[in-house]
Amino acid sequence: MSMVFKLKNVALKPGDQLKVKGLILHDANRFRIDLGRDANDLALHFNPRFNDDEDESIVCNSKLEGCWGSEERQHNPLQRGSEVKIVVKLTGEMFTVELPGGEEVHFCNRDTRDVMSYVSISGDFRLKSFKIY
Repeated sequence: MSMVFKLKNVALKPGDQLKVKGLILHDANRFRIDLGRDANDLALHFNPRFNDDEDESIVCNSKLEGCWGSEERQHNPLQRGSEVKIVVKLTGEMFTVELPGGEEVHFCNRDTRDVMSYVSISGDFRLKSFKIY
């Protein structure tokens, strides 16, 4: 069963970190962590994909005024059925996503927005804890 977790009117700023712990479902196709102003303005769309017949990759993108930018893809080291801790760090011009095992994903803040007021976690993921610090 797909889940959706949304926070609005938050104020994530450069230097803040978002820590997400949870379980990637055993039959997962994908899940996503989105940060931005709202669902149509996303500075970070972090989207691990687990499609057996396609490439298994992590897709990062941005969405400005409802229009997707160009996708950036890299190898997906995450495994279906695994418990994970994912930490998203905001530096201002960059997002750094720390994955289990020490791997990192880097994505430029194309929007150059300093404050993220919207957080959404959805898809084939069972959220166990969520922390902003």
